[in-house]
Amino acid sequence: MIRRILPSLAVLALAACAGTPQKPTPALVPEPLPPPAAPAPAEAPRDISAARAEFVRSTAQRFAIPAADIEAVLARAQIRDAIVKAMSRPAEAKPWRDYRPIFIQPARIDGGRAFLEANRAALQRAEDRYGVPKEIVTAIIGVETSYGGNKGSWPVVDALYTLAFAYPRSGDPARVAYEDKREAFFRDELAQLFALGKEEALDITTLKGSYAGAMGWGQFMPSSYRQYAVDGDGDGRRNLFDNLDDVIASVANYFAQKGKWQRGGPVMERAVRAAAAQDFANPGNAVTLDQHVGGLAALGYRAADPVAVLHMDGGQPVTLITLEGMAGPEYWIVYNNFKAITTYNISRLYATAVYQLAEAIAGRGADGA
Repeated sequence: MIRRILPSLAVLALAACAGTPQKPTPALVPEPLPPPAAPAPAEAPRDISAARAEFVRSTAQRFAIPAADIEAVLARAQIRDAIVKAMSRPAEAKPWRDYRPIFIQPARIDGGRAFLEANRAALQRAEDRYGVPKEIVTAIIGVETSYGGNKGSWPVVDALYTLAFAYPRSGDPARVAYEDKREAFFRDELAQLFALGKEEALDITTLKGSYAGAMGWGQFMPSSYRQYAVDGDGDGRRNLFDNLDDVIASVANYFAQKGKWQRGGPVMERAVRAAAAQDFANPGNAVTLDQHVGGLAALGYRAADPVAVLHMDGGQPVTLITLEGMAGPEYWIVYNNFKAITTYNISRLYATAVYQLAEAIAGRGADGA
């Protein structure tokens, strides 16, 4: 069943992960500018001809697509400098105190409540089948595309082509392996896009999405679309662009299958730190559940809510994350379902924003505490 987007939702603030990054508004009275510095030497254009030819050959063989068809699409693809620049400054580089207001704000909370009410039946079916709460599915769609208001305006072929063959390079030798890995990821996603077009009878040259190549209401990458999208209304198609039954079921299925979502399980709990506690070392973004509640308590970290403590499973795998809040460090005990959210986007800030938005939509407060 195809549903129309609610008019009131279309005017919501745009999601940070989709669309063209906005230029900062200049000051009304600019200060005198210093003399311009000498520009940094531009990176020499890379010769991608050999890599491109190998991509065509391997993709044609892998997915049984005529090489000429792949060449015809790539011949019109463009490497976009704006995408390279956008990928070089992701929102997740912000501290939590600056990242949080992008998503936890009245328009997005109200929009989430309206979306939930308008699609309650489909959300409830997905929750019953996959165990993922309706407010979590709603919050994902809210964070990703402002409830369909901004599904992205970049040609998906151009986005993936750019990142597959011109992924931004920092020049830092320590990041070469990471940057190579990311470029290989996007090259595979470009190949997956061709396979998706074949399987779903999509004209991939017409698809629009984020600057990273994510598509539809839930911003699925091509590989995720192929693996986790489901037919939510039984019409024989998996349409993540226009069919909200499919969108909702697919987001829930993603969490159940890839994230191993635990039905009824906790996501995160606000923690307090004892005065004598040492810093808890947990660098990076990947969430490793290598602690338990009792062990954290012994280190000086316990749940802030005494009632929550009574219901905690002391043997359940957890870890602690620290966020830079407005009033200083925030400490959170996080569980498997928090890690499940990070399978959508590895950023801890992203996962926290999704959870807190979901809590606000459900009327349980915007801080998740």
